[in-house]
Order: sequence, then C-alpha cells, then structure tokens
Amino acid sequence: MKYLQKYYYLLTGLIAFVFYMLTIAPSVIEIDTGELAAVQCALGIAHPTGYPLYTMLGYLFSLLPLPFSKIFQMNLLAALYCASAIAAFSFTVKFILDNLNSFQFRKVKKEKSKKKKQSDKPKVVSLQTTFVLSDSIKIIAAVFSGLFLALSTTFWFQSTSVEVYSLHLLLITIVIFVLIKAFLFSDLEKSISKYWIVFAVTLALGFSNHMTTLLIIPGVAYLYFVKNGFNTKSIKQIIFMLIIFFPILILFYSYLPIRASQNPSMNWGNPTDWEHIIRHISGQQYQVWLFSSTEAAAKQFNYFIGNLPKEFSLTLIIVVVGLIVSFIKAIKFFIFNIIVFLSTVLYSINYDINDIDSYFLLAYISLAFFSVFGIVQIINFTAKNKIKIIIPVSILILFLGLQFYSNYDQVNQRNNFIYEDYTKTLINSLPKNSIVFSYQWDYFISAAYYFQLVENFRKDVTVIDKELLRRSWYYNQLETNHPNLLKGIKPEVEQFIEALKPFEREQKDKTNNQLLELLYRKIMTRLISTNINKHDYFIAPELVNGEMKRGEFQLPEGYTLVPYLFLFKVVNTGDYVNAPSPDFRIRFDSRDDKYVTSLRGFIASMLISRALYEVQFNKLDIARTYTMKLAADFPEFALPPALSNLKLN
Repeated sequence: MKYLQKYYYLLTGLIAFVFYMLTIAPSVIEIDTGELAAVQCALGIAHPTGYPLYTMLGYLFSLLPLPFSKIFQMNLLAALYCASAIAAFSFTVKFILDNLNSFQFRKVKKEKSKKKKQSDKPKVVSLQTTFVLSDSIKIIAAVFSGLFLALSTTFWFQSTSVEVYSLHLLLITIVIFVLIKAFLFSDLEKSISKYWIVFAVTLALGFSNHMTTLLIIPGVAYLYFVKNGFNTKSIKQIIFMLIIFFPILILFYSYLPIRASQNPSMNWGNPTDWEHIIRHISGQQYQVWLFSSTEAAAKQFNYFIGNLPKEFSLTLIIVVVGLIVSFIKAIKFFIFNIIVFLSTVLYSINYDINDIDSYFLLAYISLAFFSVFGIVQIINFTAKNKIKIIIPVSILILFLGLQFYSNYDQVNQRNNFIYEDYTKTLINSLPKNSIVFSYQWDYFISAAYYFQLVENFRKDVTVIDKELLRRSWYYNQLETNHPNLLKGIKPEVEQFIEALKPFEREQKDKTNNQLLELLYRKIMTRLISTNINKHDYFIAPELVNGEMKRGEFQLPEGYTLVPYLFLFKVVNTGDYVNAPSPDFRIRFDSRDDKYVTSLRGFIASMLISRALYEVQFNKLDIARTYTMKLAADFPEFALPPALSNLKLN
C-alpha cells in the first residue's frame, strides 16, 4: 500500500500505456503520420509551425536499436508521451488536493476583544467550506481522473500514431504542474522567485513543440496576478521570465534555419532566412482559416458541444458535478480552469479546418481537472468508512469501463494497414522511374514520404504534390530530391516564384492573381511535356475528376489519359495500353470513417474506369477480372450497365 501511495502516478501512467498498446497503429495511418515520421527519422523540417523539439527528440528515439519497424517505433514514442502525460496529470491532481485550501479566497476580519483595553486582533478566515480528504481519497481521485482523461477519445487517439500533439500533451501537463507550484510556493518577499523561473523554462519548452501552448496564457495571467498582484515587482519578474523564455525558444527554433540550410530531403518552408522563418513559425499559410467567419465558428462550436458525450461518455456526469463542487470548494482553481477551458474553445472554434479535434485537447484536460472534484464528491457521499470505500471505487470503475467500451472502436488502430497497403500497392504498380501527380496527401503522399525516405521503398518513383506546387519552397525540395525533374521548366519556375513573393508576403495590392494562376497551370502542363519522353507520367483521379473537368489543368497537345489501376497514365496513342492485373490486396478492416470511404471511392472508380476501357477494346476476360474484383472488395459501389451485363454473362 505504501508503494501505491508513493508511486500512484506512475501506476496510472502504466495502466494508460497498457490501454494504448491495445490500440496502437502498426504502420502509417491517414493525414500527417508519414510526413512526421519521415521528418523525425531523417531529421527534416515538418509542416508549420516546424515543431523543432518534437523533431529532435523523435530523431534521438529513432536511433535506438529496437526490434520494430521505424514507423512502429515512432508510434510507440507517441504512446509513451501520452502515458507520461497521464502520469504528470495524476501527480498534479494529488498536488492540488494536498494544497486545496490555498485555492480558496480569504479575508481578514477584526475580532473585538471582550476587554475594552485589549486591541482588536486580525483573523484570517476562509470564505469557503473545505474538503477533509484522506490520502487514499486523494490518490483515488488522482488515478481515476487521470484514466478518465487517458480514455477520452481525442487524447487516446494521439497515442495511436505519430503526431505532434502527443508531446504537446506531456509538455502542457508539466507546464500546468509547474505553474500550480509557482502559484502556491513562490515567495512574495523575493523580487525573483525560482519557481517562476522554472515555469518560464517549461513554458519555453512547450512553445518549442507547439504554438497552441499559447492557449494556457490567459489562465497563467490569472494565477500570476492573483498571487503577485499587479505592481512594479510583479512586472519586473515578468520581464525577467521573458529574458529566460526567449533565449530558450530561439535556441530550439534555430534548428529550423540550421537544418534547412543543409537541404534535407524533407524541407517544408525552406526557412533559411528571417522572412521564411517567421512565415513558417507563425503558420502563415494556415491563417486564412483562422477567424474566417461567424458561421464557421458556429459550426465548430456545435461540433465541439455535440462531440463532448463521445469524448467522455457518461463520465461527463462526473465532470458536471465536479464543475459545481470546484466552484464551491476551490474557487481560484475553478476560475483558472474555466479560463483555460474558455480560451481554448473560443480560439479553436475560430479555426475552420476539418480535423479540429486536437485543438480542443487543453479544454479536455480542463474537464478532467473538474472531474477530480466530482470523484471526491462521489467518495464523500457514498463512503462513510474504509470498508465502504469499495462502493465509490466500484462506481468509478463502472464509469471507466463504459468509457473504454464506448471509445475503443473509435480510436483502435491495431489492425490499420490500409494506408501502408494502398501506398505500397499504388507505387509498386508503376514502371521504374515513373512520376505521379496527385494531391492525395491524407491517403498516400504523406505515407510515401516515410516509405521512400526512411524504408527506401521504390525511391525511383517521383511523387509530386499538386497543391504544394503553389508554394515557392516546394521547388527547392523537388530540386534536392529529384535534380532533373525541373530542368526543362526552370524559366517558368523562376517567373512563378518571383510573382509569388507578394502573395506570400501578404501584399495583396502587389499580387497579380491572374498571372500566378496562368503560370501555375503552365507549370503543371510543362511538367508533363518536359518529362514524358523520359518517364511514365501518371495523374491521380481527383485531378481528372476535378481540375481537368473544370479546365484548370490541361494535358499537352496530343496527349490523353488511360486508366491504369489506381491512376491515369498520360499517353499519346489511341492504341490499347496494358495495365497491371487487379490482384492487389488492401487490408481494409471494419473502420468506416470519411478517409476510408473516400479511399474506397478512389479505388473503385478507377477499377470501373479500367474495366470499361477493357470493354472498349473488347478484352472481355480482363474486364471481367476487374468487375469481379469490384464485386468482391467494393460491393457498395453500383456497376454501370455495361459491366453488370458482363458480370451476369
């Protein structure tokens, strides 16, 4: 029992880690995992805001000779970060409960003496009633609140694969602990408190990983000025903290220009000069989605509210109880926590992106802190002695079990080989030295970075991201990785980059949008015409069904497209063109999210297109092979009449 009292937080983190190992991804999954794994293993530059601390720590971890694939090793690091964050959270909870009286407002009363000659004596009294808590109650609250947070959907999901938010969660929980400690123990008599110096260091580490660390600042300001007052001494201390904060921040972010100047294979933004560094760190290219409209904010707010029950399941009841109890029992902590919650939500709902969930993580941490007081209230209400403590513990275990059951399927990535299979199968279907033109970032482009740069899988194939061609830095990366790709269009590229400068500097009055679009379209077409004689050139279906249909992208004169398994091949002949047999296997599991649905749509549409192409050339046996593949693997897609009849015959 004494070991439990001493190491309860490590036990909580260990339990969370066991849960996380049940759902960890064995390979890449959708969106950014491939890119971020490649950046860490190859020591590159990630997408804005750069995440230098995350990159460097990941690189060091990737050097460990563990008996796993590198992608699983990096996924494991995410699980370790998240489990450590839970341990830090539980430790912080116990620390708060140990010092609960310090979070109550107090006032000084004058107590009159019965004797007339005796002067009045000041007496400090609390304006609130207090909890009387044993260590066992505090530990139970710390353990269960930590596990409730660990099994909330978005927090849990960060542990399943490579993502910057896993380290962010660890750092932000440490920041909160150090902040609470500084609030409780800093000496008002000293001009500079060592606790606030330590806080400045941890805050700098948080910002060195992710800029959304900013969201805790309003809560920090509240506790700081409640403790120190708004006076000359407190302002001087802030200045001293900033003197500590900025050199640490600059030290870590100096990684970006130093590494970028070496032209790594992953060099997003190419932040080699002051202009590009600021643009990258500030995430300028994403700011168009920030505070875009009240309609977008309302949409994201409705999503957040509607998603809360999915995050915590019935545990949300305990959170609501804790919200009320914390207001009554620990008003200062309540105010701090509600400020953090509101600042996070108000900022995040004004970011109009699809994958917004991770931006609410700090708000979910706040809700988990509120659950602490709900847990304590349940224990105090149901347990009157040590024997009856089993009743509230049983209730809490039931709530935890329901949350685990409710969220498990949503986060489980244990059998997710979908994006590895799709990426490898697509690339392997192509002839040597082929070029692929696409913007399927979420499905295979990001994953291809990992497999090609880390596992050296089919490095002969060049993958061009159509959307990144809009960015000046991308041409430098293409030149580094594929030196001959741009050789025939250097004048067009130089002209485009020059015309792009006012746009990237947000000089709207100097930006010639028509010229930019004209040059952009010309580059896309010229990439084909200058490389088609040396390389097989393939275009992904989203471009064919989107930009090409709208006339925003055209093939060079005399060329046409032929369906070629997953992609369209650019050809200059009307004769029959061979393609690989559809004998591939992609391990789709039971998941049915928007990414899987879209990916299945891409593949099925291409199989249908190729089957119709075979019918066009009267190759009915081959067409039947594609049709049977569709019927077997993609039964939800209706076949056109020509293929339905073929299947019946």
